[in-house]
Amino acid sequence: MLESIQFLNIEFFWLLLLLPIAIVWHVLKHSKQTAELKMSSIKGFKSASRFWTNFRHLLFALRLIALALLITALARPRTVDVSTKTKTTSGIDIVMAIDVSASMLAKDLRPNRLDALKEVAADFIDGRPNDRIGLVEYAGEAYTKTPITSDKSIVKRSLRDINYNSIIEGGTAIGMGLATSVNRLKDSRAKSKVIILLTDGVNNSGFIDPKIASELAVEYGIKVYTIGLGTNGMALSPIGFNPNGSFRYGRMQVEIDESLLKEIASETGGRYFRATNNDKLVEIYKEINKLEKTEVEETKYYNYDEKYRPLVLLAGLLLLIELVLRNTIFRSFV
Repeated sequence: MLESIQFLNIEFFWLLLLLPIAIVWHVLKHSKQTAELKMSSIKGFKSASRFWTNFRHLLFALRLIALALLITALARPRTVDVSTKTKTTSGIDIVMAIDVSASMLAKDLRPNRLDALKEVAADFIDGRPNDRIGLVEYAGEAYTKTPITSDKSIVKRSLRDINYNSIIEGGTAIGMGLATSVNRLKDSRAKSKVIILLTDGVNNSGFIDPKIASELAVEYGIKVYTIGLGTNGMALSPIGFNPNGSFRYGRMQVEIDESLLKEIASETGGRYFRATNNDKLVEIYKEINKLEKTEVEETKYYNYDEKYRPLVLLAGLLLLIELVLRNTIFRSFV
């Protein structure tokens, strides 16, 4: 409670320096006003009570406390209740198109490309609380994993469920992945529509040309950020199956159609990034997060509650008590 109190005129607290001066003055005045009476013996006064004589200092204490309260009241104590109303004035709809071909299990990123992407993408989703996000996964064909939604728990749960799926036709259909993402965003009423398309290969499947898909994105005002995922040179990648059904790994050349990804990004007003390791992938998503800012309008309401009135009333009550005591009980002592 005390932590929430503000003082509007804090300079009045300098007046509290008067209190020790008043105490010194009272002590000096009391010693000078005390009369002396010389007697041959005080034996008859030993049983007399000094209670009321000492208790008369209460009058000065009441006046001192009242003065301190009045000074505090002059400092204008008050509490402030701040309420905030947040309104998203320009939301962004984002579709993350993720390549789930077998090559995404390559181990040039830790523990592999797909798992590294899922971890970074989850952090990206957490950093977009005011936006709607959807997921598209593609290999030789594409389909919508999650339609655009503001429920981040659904998106993150779907992201965790993304794995290499042999049921999906093999290959890398960049055009299909991009076209499916455009289809999810074409009817969006958001002021800004963005696709983050990630792949680790070249377009070798699907019946939609990536250039046609990028033209569709331009037509619907959709910006595409493209990410090429994979190290430079050779990477430990799946090259076949073992008898038990697990993947057999071998060193393979990393091939990414960077010219195509750059062209898609350039035509749609986005940017192309290359992620050669885990740290670079993190930096890319942070960069995209900075480039696509959501406009949020925040309105704060301040409710002030003045606290000086009770202090003034209490000071007045103490002065009244002091006045009554001075003119009744302590009248003969002062």
